[in-house]
Amino acid sequence: MTNSTSTTASSTGGPCLRAGRREWTAFVVLLLPLLLVSMDVSVLYFALPSISRELHPSATQQLWIVDVYAFALAGLLITMGSLGDRIGRRKLLLIGAAAFGVASVTAAYATSADMLIASRALLGFGGATLMPSTMGLVRNMFRDDKQRGQAVGIWSGAMAGGIALGSVLSGVMLEHLWWGSVFLINVPAMVLLLVLTPVLVPEFKDPAPGRFDLLSVPLSMGAVLPVVYGLKKFAADGFSPAPAVCVAAGLVVGAVFVRRQLTRRDALISRELFRPGRGFGAAISLNSIATFAMMGSAYFTTQYIQSVLGMSSLRAALWSVAPSLAVGIAAPTATVVARKVNRAYVIATGFALAAVGYVLLALAGTDSLWTVLAGAAVIGMGIVTVMALVSDMALASAPVEKASSAASLLETGQEFGGALGMAVLGSIGTAVYRADMPDSAPAAARETLGAALAGADRTLAALAREAFVHGMQYAAVGGSLILVVAGVLAAWMLRGPAAETRPAEARGAEARGAEAELVA
Repeated sequence: MTNSTSTTASSTGGPCLRAGRREWTAFVVLLLPLLLVSMDVSVLYFALPSISRELHPSATQQLWIVDVYAFALAGLLITMGSLGDRIGRRKLLLIGAAAFGVASVTAAYATSADMLIASRALLGFGGATLMPSTMGLVRNMFRDDKQRGQAVGIWSGAMAGGIALGSVLSGVMLEHLWWGSVFLINVPAMVLLLVLTPVLVPEFKDPAPGRFDLLSVPLSMGAVLPVVYGLKKFAADGFSPAPAVCVAAGLVVGAVFVRRQLTRRDALISRELFRPGRGFGAAISLNSIATFAMMGSAYFTTQYIQSVLGMSSLRAALWSVAPSLAVGIAAPTATVVARKVNRAYVIATGFALAAVGYVLLALAGTDSLWTVLAGAAVIGMGIVTVMALVSDMALASAPVEKASSAASLLETGQEFGGALGMAVLGSIGTAVYRADMPDSAPAAARETLGAALAGADRTLAALAREAFVHGMQYAAVGGSLILVVAGVLAAWMLRGPAAETRPAEARGAEARGAEAELVA
């Protein structure tokens, strides 16, 4: 297959490869798996009651139905990123799309809780192949800095919108169809992806990948999964010894994994990504903080709209989409501004903007829908600004043959950041909630807002709503302080050359070399 990127003379005298209509059409196709993977994060929110009635899962099975997708996704990202660089990003994308489609059908028609858990795990496997492959392909198709920034900006906005869209679509479909329909949404899109990708998307892979380090695969999973699991348990149940042991075990395995990557010649993660001056490590750190803030705020705003304000599930989902309208324009706007202003200052401004959104949440009362929506919108705009710019910076700094590995590390950092955000900010809110609830309240009501609202005592329900909002206010203050520090940190870390992509001469040489790596 011949690449259709047009070649023009750059200001330095070398060729500057700009994407044409074919690449932009292929990019639209690549947005399909992005939307579906991000939608699958939230698609089960409203389907769980119906699933419980039909499949009768135990409490443990219900927990795994919700969480196994995210665990499989997080645990396999690093492996799949490296595999995509080796066997070909388009090939891995097609394998993942087929797995995602098959898993969607089996999930839709699952006849038992165990079957649904297995299907969700396969969905996680498919998602882990789709995300780094598609972002790696974007890195290859858009070699012009301006066009790549535009593509990554659209990418970031679509990912944020997909999470909100998943909740709404599932709510609408469950009004008219059975619970399995929320999974069948994926099938037509995956069929379209399987048909169009071989026609529109060129293949790319590392021409000299070296041996595949099989031992690093279980080590990477052993490092990621216990930490993510432990952090999620902290967010759900508060601090306890078992999740703490999981986190500690994951950190120990992570240290072994990192040591192996530093000492092996053909490591699963290329050391070249973290070479001084690239800014790749800074990009991953800042992206993780951004996800920390995004998921930390979502932990409170979704419960606020549905539980504190007492909205139905569908109505709450529709209101939750409102902030996404503002978020959708933030990322493309940020990429335009960053071409005229040092991106270090734009990223710092994004963190500052998100801090203002948290301040709005701190000002909310028990009947402050518009304040909460405004806060969520401002947080989203600030965070998506950061994520778009640091994602572009990470991709630009990575060697073209390691783009999928770079994308997988970026997304693994997001998984850590999101879990940590819910754990830290959720724990602050939960501690305040429990302190505010009277000792005379039932034990379950002192633990969670949902348990307090399930009872018939209206006075207790009112007290629980006030306690939850009080906890949200404290968590919001903590979140705003963290974001202010993150903004200062971003301005400091990116104050020098790391804030920019590599020099034009290096980019031009890389672009010329990339042509040799295009696989027919």
